Amino acid sequence: MKLVFIIGSGAVGKMTVGQELMKLTGLRLFHNHMAIESVIEIFGYYDGKTILDLREAVFKNFAASSNYGMIFTYMWDFDHQEDWGYVEHVKEIFRPYGTEFYCVELVAPQEIRLIRNATENRIRNKPSKADIEVSNRRLLKEKEYRLESLPGEIPFENYLRIDNSDLSAEEAARLIRQTFDL
Repeated sequence: MKLVFIIGSGAVGKMTVGQELMKLTGLRLFHNHMAIESVIEIFGYYDGKTILDLREAVFKNFAASSNYGMIFTYMWDFDHQEDWGYVEHVKEIFRPYGTEFYCVELVAPQEIRLIRNATENRIRNKPSKADIEVSNRRLLKEKEYRLESLPGEIPFENYLRIDNSDLSAEEAARLIRQTFDL
């Protein structure tokens, strides 16, 4: 089993790169908004506890499956200890199954992310982002969080940082596949 975390700021391309990586590798994609959007659709609002419970069930059942592996996208606030604990918690779910862990950090400047925030693929897969004005305000507010790691901070043996400002999602996915031999 393999578990690839794709982390980064909002609209950096985590889901889109994950979609391309899934096509290239056979890894299954569980992007963060799959749980978020489902809960919003069912409840009519964002319910954090239910989102965490849903993710937990997916992780536990997937880890015990015979699948090749999973790609999970996540916005990791490096100054928030709960986020560090959550990443470790997810790894603990998969660890008993001999899982190999990988972390890909995508980075791009805010002006590029604001453009990506309005793409058709993003809005189709994340209906809660359809109000671009509201979504852009959330993205601009991200400055309150530290969503890019410091050099040497990520505690993964298999770690790759990609500035995907000028890379297509397909190019970034090929680089990930090659680097980690997925």
